Amino acid sequence: MNSFQAASPPLSAAVTQMFNTLESAAEQMMVHRDFQAAFDTCLSGLENLAGLEPEDSRCAELKAGFCILGIQALAELNQWRDVLCWVLQQYEQEKIPAKIMQMCILLYSKVGEPAVMQEVTRAWLHYPSNSRATSFGTVAELYLLHVLVPLGEADEARELVRGEVFSSAFTEEHRQTALDIIEEKERQNQDPPLNPRMSGSSDVTEHPVSSQGTLVHKLEAVIRFLYRKLLMIGSGSFPFRRIFLTAILLYMLFFRMDPALPSAFMWISKLLQLLKQMWNAMFAPYYQAVTQSKGL
Repeated sequence: MNSFQAASPPLSAAVTQMFNTLESAAEQMMVHRDFQAAFDTCLSGLENLAGLEPEDSRCAELKAGFCILGIQALAELNQWRDVLCWVLQQYEQEKIPAKIMQMCILLYSKVGEPAVMQEVTRAWLHYPSNSRATSFGTVAELYLLHVLVPLGEADEARELVRGEVFSSAFTEEHRQTALDIIEEKERQNQDPPLNPRMSGSSDVTEHPVSSQGTLVHKLEAVIRFLYRKLLMIGSGSFPFRRIFLTAILLYMLFFRMDPALPSAFMWISKLLQLLKQMWNAMFAPYYQAVTQSKGL
């Protein structure tokens, strides 16, 4: 415990309040489904956050958290057209965090407007400091698959794969796979199937998508379940609340934006198991102790 405290300096009162505000926005989003209230809370949090000392590294984490929830709230309110403009009000174009770039690319791809992200992502990928970001390669891959390829920008796609951006983030084998995808998409555009019903693709995809939808509801139920149990045990423990909040932010970032991706399907299954394990290992003993003390 002492080593943990030494590695993680205590939160100032202002930063603790910001985490509480972020938690409130997550509660409004996931528990109460009040998306407007969640967005308003994110706006308030960002305004208050601007007045904190910028040298506190946790401010960047908080800002990203407010933006992730704010993006999802706008999407749920069917105000997705405002998302990129709103993000650019919070960050300079080249300094948008990689995880928020991923969310924006997936959002505009999902609503059929990938061109919105083309110029912004191109600039972001060529900004020198971004190449050191942990998820730089993921942004590049999403830009290729969800922006350039759908738009039929084959020349720019090949230039991206053969250029410095992909060379720094991917192996030769991965780059060749990307080129194969570009060529296959070109062939499909030039020679569309005469009778789509003959392909049988709907039969292949129908069951996985249905299964993924079932897992979405299960995960949301687990998150709400954990929240209710936190209230029942009356825990004000900051680590417990951080676990709950982290689970929500991970869910928003990696799954909510694009539930049709096979990779998302595998990830959500693992997260669902993780949340159940987290409850059994950490929360069940406290809940049992409280219920026994109350004679329940």
